[in-house]
Parts: sequence; C-alpha cells; structure tokens
Amino acid sequence: MDYSTFANVLAKAYSLILLHLHIVFSALLPIYTGAYASLSRPQSAGKPKKTSGNRKGEEAGCAVPMERLSATDAILLPIVGGATLSGLYFLIKRYGAALVNKILAWYFSFISFHFLTVSIKDALNVVANIALPKYFAQNGRLYKIDSQGNQVAFADGKTATPRWKAIRMGLKQKYLVKIHVSKIVDIKVQLTPVNVFASFVAIALIAYANAVGQPWWLVNLQGFAICYIAMQLMTPTTFTTGALILFGLFCYDIWAVFFTPMMVNVATNLDAPMKLLFPRSENAGAETPSKSYSMLGLGDIVLPGLNIGLALRFDLYMHYLKKQKLDRDNKVIKAPYVSVAGNFGDRFWTAGLPPSDKPAQLNVSFPKPYFTAAMVGYVMAMAAAFSVMAIYEHAQPALLYLVPGVLCAIWGTALVRGELKQMWAYSEMIKKDPTAAKTQKPMFGFSITRGT
Repeated sequence: MDYSTFANVLAKAYSLILLHLHIVFSALLPIYTGAYASLSRPQSAGKPKKTSGNRKGEEAGCAVPMERLSATDAILLPIVGGATLSGLYFLIKRYGAALVNKILAWYFSFISFHFLTVSIKDALNVVANIALPKYFAQNGRLYKIDSQGNQVAFADGKTATPRWKAIRMGLKQKYLVKIHVSKIVDIKVQLTPVNVFASFVAIALIAYANAVGQPWWLVNLQGFAICYIAMQLMTPTTFTTGALILFGLFCYDIWAVFFTPMMVNVATNLDAPMKLLFPRSENAGAETPSKSYSMLGLGDIVLPGLNIGLALRFDLYMHYLKKQKLDRDNKVIKAPYVSVAGNFGDRFWTAGLPPSDKPAQLNVSFPKPYFTAAMVGYVMAMAAAFSVMAIYEHAQPALLYLVPGVLCAIWGTALVRGELKQMWAYSEMIKKDPTAAKTQKPMFGFSITRGT
C-alpha cells in the first residue's frame, strides 16, 4: 500500500468517525433535554413546600400533561406506521415527490411553529438563567437576586448593591392570558419577552424554509424540536408497555427496510422534517470529494427516547421512595418535592458551595442508574449499527440495534439492583380523585393577569 492510498484510507476513516459522532450527539441532545424537561413530581414525593415570595406554590410540582400510551397503542402503532409508509410510497410513485413535499411542507409549517417556539423559548430561558441567575456564589458566599426589590442580597437577608435591575425584571415579566368559550375553547397562554421573541424566530425560520429552501441544518432544527416536544407529550406509562411498543416497531422496521423498498424510497425522496440529515464526503481525501447525506429517522430518536425518559422519571420516583418514612401510626410521610427544572444557571454558579450552604432548590441532584444505563445502551447500539453498516455497506434499520440495546440496559439494571418488582409495578397512569370538587367555569371568559 503506497502513501497516497494509506492517506485516503485514514481520511475516510476520520471522516466516518466525525460523521458518526455527529449523528450520536444529535440523537442524544433531544433525548437528554427532553427527558429532563418531562420531569415532574412523582407519586412517591409529597407536595412541594410553599415559600415566601413563591406564588406558584404547588404548581412547581404539578404533573406534566402527557399522552399516556397503552398496550392497545403498542399494537396499533406498527399498523398505523405501515399504513402511513405505504400511503406515502404510493403518493410519491403516483404524483411525484415534488407535490408530496409541497403538501408536507405546509403541514409541517403549522405544527413546527409550536414545536420551534417552545424549543427556542426553553433554550433562551436556559441562557438567560446562566447570564442572569437568581443565585450565585462569590468568595465562598451565597447571593440571591431579589426579583421584587431588584437588589442583590446575601442569603441571610442582608441587602447588597443593586444589580441587573432593568434587564432581569424585563425578562422575568409575565402576562397570563386566559380565553374560555363554553366547552369549545379553553386556552391559557403565558406571555414573556422570551416567548414573544421565540415566536418571531420560529416564524422567520418557517418562512425561510418555505420561501427559500430547507438546508440540512434547518431540517435538523425542526427535527430536534419535534423530538424534544414529543419526549414531553408522550409516555409509555409502564415499562412493559414501553417494551411492547419498541418490540412492535422493531418488527415493523425490519420489514420496511429489508423486505420492501418503501422505507429507503420515502426517506430519500421527502424533504420534510421527519429525519435528521448529516452531510458526508463520499470520497474523503480526494481533491474534490462529493457531498451526500446520511439520515437518521426521528422514530429512531423518539421511540427509544420515550423509554429513556421513563427511566429518568423512574429514577426520580425511586429517589423519593427511599426517602419515605413511617410515623407512629404507620402512615407514610413523603418527602416534599423540589422541582428539578428551571434553575440550571443557579446550580452552575453555585456549584462550588457545599450542599449545606445552598437552599433546597439548588440541591436537586439524584441517582440516575436507569437513565445512565439506558443512555449508554443507546450509544452502544448506535455503534453496533454503524459497524454493521460499514461492513455490509447497506442501510440498517436502527431500531434493530436500539431496541435490544435500550431494553437490555434498563431491565438488566433492574435485575442487577434487585428492583424488578418495583419497576414492573411502576405506572404513570394518573388516577382521578372522585371526591375532588369540580370548578364551574363561566360560559365566556377573557382575562390578562400580570405577574413576575
């Protein structure tokens, strides 16, 4: 082997490694952030404590409204998926990909607006919390920004020098808009400067996609948003249902990729944000390498991601379950829930302080054995898929590797830790309280409430 051939082999290997790292990171990002965004008060935790100045009270611990999938859904999903794929394949063959792409572009424009707005808003809130934290540490001392008095105060209550007054108060200003029309319309919208700005950015991105074109980074941005929101909107409810869903779609993926041309044909012809695109060089090391794209379907992110998110919520459930105590009457006393979301910047700027010097809302870390194992299983499964694809030079159904990788990681962790019984019994199904009083709403209603 001469030097030029060896250099080309190294260049190709280096290009493939970068491509695979790009794919893995892009898949893990919405899974990781979406899983954390889906966290809410588990059934093993008590209601959060009300603190002075915290008018939200129990709202911080309210359960996130999610679509809870059942065993029936596990059976229907592969059938619906196969019918949808067959329908798209027929439309492309009958009317051409251009017309189908145009219809899907307008359809995704409507749904992407909400997904992009929420995703951009959450990202901006994290950046704002890092740049303008409520808590920060300096010289071994904890400081708190008083949102009411616009002052920096010591944790013991002593006032220090005013800082970040206009910017912080402007970003934190909130307006709650409520619209109610009988049983037809019941809308609650929280408006902040960040929300409004995120909406304009989403509109600009969608307008660019429809008027100019959809470059790969814009397709991926919409795909990230869809995966991120889907992780918060759906849950398998139980680990057994999650396993059934993955197994059913595991069989569907094998059928669609190996036994029909439909999956590859639809994926390569449609430009809709139903996949992530990754630019690659076909002839790495050559003077003029040609460009093409590798693809990863959103289903290969969302479906395992739903089980990974369930694993993280189970970790939180087990954390509070182990903190429960019994009183003299053998009544279970639950530890009050402390919200995990919304204070990343505060925890970042106070990381150097010991836990005893920080308030409860900054001491929210908990063991994550199931979540960590599931993430490691996902990465190892992706590595196996890349290896087989490189050896056989044929597109591989990612779920063929992701399903056993994620499920074996989660259930294997429960087996090793001796917690199979708890995991089998765990359910996120919410039981309605029959004794709860129903609030009577007026026929029509409209209100705007200002808050901080």
